[in-house]
Amino acid sequence: MGCHENITFDKFPKQGPNLGKLVEVIFHYDTSKKIKGRIVRDDYEEPGRTIIALDDGRYVEAVECQYSILHFP
Repeated sequence: MGCHENITFDKFPKQGPNLGKLVEVIFHYDTSKKIKGRIVRDDYEEPGRTIIALDDGRYVEAVECQYSILHFP
């Protein structure tokens, strides 16, 4: 547990431009196993976390995987 000055009951870090974007995620650079997800947190300021909600219900931090933004026309 801990505390961070940018996260309080009524304060949260500014969010970046990738918030809400659909992504494709892989682990350990293994492109044979991909899963889709959505970025649910994209801190634009400290503490600088990016969190992805995977389609199977799991959540991962960006530092735990590799991901790319899915672009649709």
